[in-house]
Order: sequence, then C-alpha cells, then structure tokens
Amino acid sequence: MSGRVEGKVAFITGAARGQGRSHALRLAGEGADIIAVDICENIDTVTPFYPLATDQEFQETVAHVEALGRRIVAVKVDVRDVAGLQKAFDTGIEEFGHVDIVVANAGIITFGQSWELTAQQWQDMIDVNLTGVYNTAKVAIPSMIDAGRGGSILFTSSICGLKGMPGAGNYVAAKHGMVGLMRTMAKELGQYSIRVNTIHPTNVDTPMLQNPGVYSVFSPDEPEPSLDVAMPGFMSLNTLPVPWVDPTDISNAVLFLGSDEARYVTGVTFPVDAGAYVK
Repeated sequence: MSGRVEGKVAFITGAARGQGRSHALRLAGEGADIIAVDICENIDTVTPFYPLATDQEFQETVAHVEALGRRIVAVKVDVRDVAGLQKAFDTGIEEFGHVDIVVANAGIITFGQSWELTAQQWQDMIDVNLTGVYNTAKVAIPSMIDAGRGGSILFTSSICGLKGMPGAGNYVAAKHGMVGLMRTMAKELGQYSIRVNTIHPTNVDTPMLQNPGVYSVFSPDEPEPSLDVAMPGFMSLNTLPVPWVDPTDISNAVLFLGSDEARYVTGVTFPVDAGAYVK
C-alpha cells in the first residue's frame, strides 16, 4: 500500500526533530505536502533537562522531505505565539491551498514534585503543551471548515494523559487537558467531517528522552545518571519488554488516523504505549 495520503497537506508543529520530523517524513513518504513549524530556541525551564531543537535540525527536516519528492513550507515560530502561528499557517495555505491533517506535536517536559514546581515551570508547560495545542487547532480549523474537505486533527498527548505520573504533575495536567479539548472539538467539528483524536505514546526514543536530565529522573539515587542505570526505570513503565517505542511507531498511528482509512474514527484516545496504560 502506498500513497495513503496522496494529495493531502499536513500541518505539523515541533517538526525540526524527534516525533515531529518522523511524522513529516512518514506523511511525505505517503504523498502529503508539509507545512512545518518549530520554535528552534531553548526555553529556560526546559534546558536544565535537555536542549530544544536547532535551526540546523529544522533545515535537515526540510531536506529530508524534499528528498522524498514532496513540497514543504517551514517556518520558525513558537506555538505560544498565536499571531505568529496564524501567519505561518497562512503562508502554507498560500502555497498549497488547503490543509487536511493537523498534527499538534510540539511539546516539552520538565520534572519536579507537584508542590515544588516553580510558577514558571507550571506556566511554560501549560502554555506550550496545552495552549500551544489549542492555538494549533485554532489557526487551522476555520480554513478546514471553509475548504469543505473534512480532515483530521491529531493531538500528541501521552500515556500521562491517561494516568498520573509522579514527578511530572505539570506535564500530566497539560496532557490530560488535551483529552478534554479533543473530546469537545470532536463533537463540535463532526458536522464538518473533521475528525479529532489524541495519540498517547509511552517513552519515545527521541532527544527529549535520551539525555542525562531524563536519565536522572529514572535513576534518582545515582550520582552520575546514564542510560545504563536508567534502563530498569524505562523498562518498568511498559508491559511489553521494551524501554521505549520508536518515533516511527507513533508516525504509523499519525498516518492511519490522518488517512481516509480512519474516516470514521473520531473522539478517540489512541495509545501507542507498549502496554504502559495497563501496567
């Protein structure tokens, strides 16, 4: 099977690397053109744990999509900036004419006991992981309604959008909030044949996961955190005997839910979690 999203256009946030890049390449490989955005700058509350994507990584995504023979409009913008995000989206519409698939993928993670989080840690998390998702949908929906083509809107939530996770209360709250937003928008947009769903990964093998800051969370008693000492913690999260899934595993879900194969799937929380939810 090929060309599963032939003729469609996908709007993807956080596309410079990790899951966002994987989604762009998976959809482009199946025929979609891409509107991509990424902040390509660090956020102060996040950098103690890991650095965010760079301009160079964003350009690599562009090159990879073009190597697949698809077109891409790439704009550096922060999902917290709704006016800037609207301008980036409109630039893509000028190029491609319509959008069929929206993937609100941009996100961050920080850690700390819920009552010890700083006000800025809380605010940055909600602003990026929840308001940024709302902004992404907000700028795209009027155009999708006007085009009359239906479409698919996908929010990247987490297993933490379905269950609690000690040490990440701000992240858990934002990811749960996405689910409520998704369920409401699915009801609101059904009349326009626009489907809205959330995807819920377990740990994913990306730079967000593979860094000393996160290793220390999974091995808190180790003075020098490393992948080896963190591995038992990673393994303990899942029912299947793996520490994480690959970005492609999530991209396969994005492709299915974004394609006409899922034309009657809406309002769904779709886990790709190696059994983390049932653990």
